[in-house]
Amino acid sequence: MRKYAIAPLAAGVLLALAGTADAATKTSNFTVNATVASNCVISSTNLNFGNYDATTALTGSSSVVVRCSNGTIYTVSLSPGSGSYATRTMKNGTNNLEYNLYTTNALTTVWGDGTASTGTRGGTGTGLSAARDQTLTVFGSLPNSTANQDAPAGAYTDTITATVTY
Repeated sequence: MRKYAIAPLAAGVLLALAGTADAATKTSNFTVNATVASNCVISSTNLNFGNYDATTALTGSSSVVVRCSNGTIYTVSLSPGSGSYATRTMKNGTNNLEYNLYTTNALTTVWGDGTASTGTRGGTGTGLSAARDQTLTVFGSLPNSTANQDAPAGAYTDTITATVTY
């Protein structure tokens, strides 16, 4: 009886070993790719000149924050608001208060769209992560002009659109 029990066991082991010896494998390669598209995001802060008492010119500043894909060249332009690049105006009904926005604190180059003697600001992106913010300062001037001195009391506002082109 012992002979009959060992023989099937040995045959099973041999069969199992024979099955693994005949196993085959095949492989296939594939590529993985992506394209990083140029992209920019832009945000801005408000500029508040504060209280104008019609005796002294006022200055103020705000920020335009830009983040662009690493290596992306960009330009930031500002709209004329409700006035023109020559003289931006804040409104209170039909009343105006004159001001302008500049690329530097020297207040020599009006920040516009690059036309009509205006300048723009720009740079090269270093990445889109929050740590890569590039802050551009907007310098504002509210002159103590005759038109501003004669403006009626009240709250004046204007809306400027900052645009990043890349």
